[in-house]
Amino acid sequence: MTDITLRRPDDWHLHLRDGEMLRGVLPESRDFARAIIMPNLVPPVVTGAEAAAYRERILAALPDGQDFEPLMTLYLTEDTEPQDVAAAAASGLVRAVKLYPAGATTNSHAGVRDFARVRGVLETMAEIGLPLCVHGEVVDPEVDIFDREAVFIERVLAPLRRDLPELKVVMEHVTTSDGIDYVTGSGGTIAATITTHHLILNRNHLLVGGIRPHYYCLPVVKRERHRLALRAAATSGDARFFLGTDSAPHVDPAKECGCGCAGVFSATNTMSCLAHVFEEDGALDRLEAFASLNGPAFYGLAPNEARITLRRGATPVAFPPRIETGAGPVTVFDPGFPLHWRVVD
Repeated sequence: MTDITLRRPDDWHLHLRDGEMLRGVLPESRDFARAIIMPNLVPPVVTGAEAAAYRERILAALPDGQDFEPLMTLYLTEDTEPQDVAAAAASGLVRAVKLYPAGATTNSHAGVRDFARVRGVLETMAEIGLPLCVHGEVVDPEVDIFDREAVFIERVLAPLRRDLPELKVVMEHVTTSDGIDYVTGSGGTIAATITTHHLILNRNHLLVGGIRPHYYCLPVVKRERHRLALRAAATSGDARFFLGTDSAPHVDPAKECGCGCAGVFSATNTMSCLAHVFEEDGALDRLEAFASLNGPAFYGLAPNEARITLRRGATPVAFPPRIETGAGPVTVFDPGFPLHWRVVD
């Protein structure tokens, strides 16, 4: 097979930042029709009014001819008002609320420490069918960083869903077989996104032969057996798993330093990477489900009518090693192997 055509994909977990960085990275999401936009700006996007203003800034930054719909989220804090969440959802502006355990990742310090204080918001979301997008890691310093997802499921997610079984939950950037098993063993109100880079990298890629800062992300990449579990889930066609790149730009000096930022920037070449992975696993016929169908179904949206075609060529695709933004250079994800698939329309 040299060509595959599928409905235009969506990205169900995307960081665009703001200002000069937003203007620099937004064109790199050109392959996607829609994206769930992360709200962890400084300051975070907490209210419906702030989400509306951020959406206008995104639309204003779109290059001429780029067709892209930002799907907005609210950053859950212990002061979030249930009424504001309900009103923003009813207007069609907000498609989800994002839960960051305080201190779990980039710009998460305003996140949740006491889950009892957000119970009212979660009950309202369960009533109206608004999904909760979860960064699924505990921040207890006594828990090993490679175990934080599994412990989060045990301590936080499983009890939360027992108390509110009707709440729709997206376990974002799932990274472990524990997470995969939890989703597949649960009811229909839970799903999970899987990133491009977690399908390709394990912790050896990050650490062996020298630390590679542009592979450092949170949740951190795990053992090979976990990577294989993610690939099996992504390529299975199971509707509970879909693409969320978690493409997260940081300028190179903030990555290549003594305390580098967490984030992998993969918007530029994700579809080429995914076609490689799915071809390698003999599952090209299920790429459309993962990238284009399962996410809209979970969020209650129609799949895109437009199509894209990927073509496999003998010559590797020459993606730029970095892009230049007004905020500084941002390195593009390097999967470590040649990419032969490219989006041609």
